[in-house]
Formats: sequence, structure tokens, C-alpha cells
Amino acid sequence: MKRFTCDELAGLITAYLEDALDRPARDGVRAHLACCEGCERYVEQFRATIGALGDPPPEKLPADMRDRLMSAFRERRRL
Repeated sequence: MKRFTCDELAGLITAYLEDALDRPARDGVRAHLACCEGCERYVEQFRATIGALGDPPPEKLPADMRDRLMSAFRERRRL
């Protein structure tokens, strides 16, 4: 199992919360969180922020930009 410093763990939070870490790394994060109150609090704050903000709505393109992109895609298909 990998052991992480607090700084290393901070860089892995997003991957940890998205379940994108391999098992040894995930186990290392969990072990660190079990013994580090500061990092545990940091992860909980991160989760609370995600819960409060949720997924942002997709950004809408202005109509003229969308039309230009669609024209460019159509033109490219013709080539």
C-alpha cells in the first residue's frame, strides 16, 4: 500500500472521489484519511462543495458560433 503525505493526498482528491485510483492508491488514501484529521476534514469539505454545486449546466454556444462550427464540420465531411 502506498503511503501519502498530506500534499500528495491533496493532489489525489479528485481522482479518489471519482473512483479513478487503482486499489493500492485508494487504500493508501483511505489509510491516510483514517489517521489524519486535517485531510479527512479537507475531503469532507470537498464532498460538501460538490454536493452544494452539483454538476454545472452545459454551456450554450451563441447561435452564430454554433452555425459556423456546424458549417465547418459539414465542409470537412465533404473532403
